[in-house]
Amino acid sequence: MKSLPVNFTLAEFRKVTPLDETNIWVFLLERHSDRIGVKRRDTALENLKKIFVATFTLANSVGFRAMTLRDLCRETGLSMGGLYGYIENKDQLAAIIEDVVRHISEAVPTWFAHIDAPLDRIECILRAQIYMAEILQPWLYFVFLESRGLPPAHREIAKASELGSQLTIAALIERTGTFTPDQASLLAAHCMALFEDWYVKRWKYRTTSVDIFADSVVTLLRARIGQP
Repeated sequence: MKSLPVNFTLAEFRKVTPLDETNIWVFLLERHSDRIGVKRRDTALENLKKIFVATFTLANSVGFRAMTLRDLCRETGLSMGGLYGYIENKDQLAAIIEDVVRHISEAVPTWFAHIDAPLDRIECILRAQIYMAEILQPWLYFVFLESRGLPPAHREIAKASELGSQLTIAALIERTGTFTPDQASLLAAHCMALFEDWYVKRWKYRTTSVDIFADSVVTLLRARIGQP
């Protein structure tokens, strides 16, 4: 990410992001190769896409908790045996989606570790989070809606991941020398809430581009800290 300016756009981010809506299936196959029984790579990638796209569709229409594996078979055209080549049950399916979102949350701050100025690094992290939410919106939206239905262990992991992102931003806000730890924590929470609002309540932003939204969030943060 060293080639990006601090105020990068979605188009600029897309050129360098290691994960997007086209290569996420490769990421899934490599990350879960030990549990995927299908050996033909092209077939596995195609079916992974079918399974997760169908999961998001069904979760939005009937709800993930009401969805059954048979529903998933009908939506994907896979047999039950074919589906078991990728997942064993719904808990595992939800855990895989949570794992993707957690991987993104933990990876984003590391992409900008080379930036020394705290506020510039916060801007880069926030922009990257917003743009990743734009690119992979169904994944983040699913975890937001269905986190209560995750197995308890994965639910706690998801909470810890979100809190970790907030703590990272809070620590950088503290480094600006303007806020107490409590104030920095609250401001970081506000930033996370704005980021969450983008991918959860998309209906509110039908006439707003993601770049304008990211600019607005950064402008608010810089104004609050008092550094342009």
